[in-house]
Amino acid sequence: QVQLVQSGGGLVQAGGSLRLSCAASGSTFSIATLGWYRQAPGQVREFVALINGDGTTYYTDSVKGRFTISRDNAKNTVYLQMDSLKPEDTAVYYCYIDSPSIHWGQGTQVTVSS
Repeated sequence: QVQLVQSGGGLVQAGGSLRLSCAASGSTFSIATLGWYRQAPGQVREFVALINGDGTTYYTDSVKGRFTISRDNAKNTVYLQMDSLKPEDTAVYYCYIDSPSIHWGQGTQVTVSS
């Protein structure tokens, strides 16, 4: 059974940084696609970033140049480094793994104050 446990997040001022972590168990982690979505209040869940098993990455336009997704296969963990945060980045962030079906983390709140 695949399980994802998220950590990180919290409250930060605009322009600050946060790092989210997501540790996976019970999957073929090293070849799986991993990623992050976020959901702001009253909004649909939206794609943020993903990283494939070969290390290729994709980002939504609004976070390009500010967020960096990475993975540590030895630790079965995916990270989302978030820099130059803006109030509009405020949301609950969810990690996921595609292995082979989609599994989600529990979500973690990120709040950026202006």
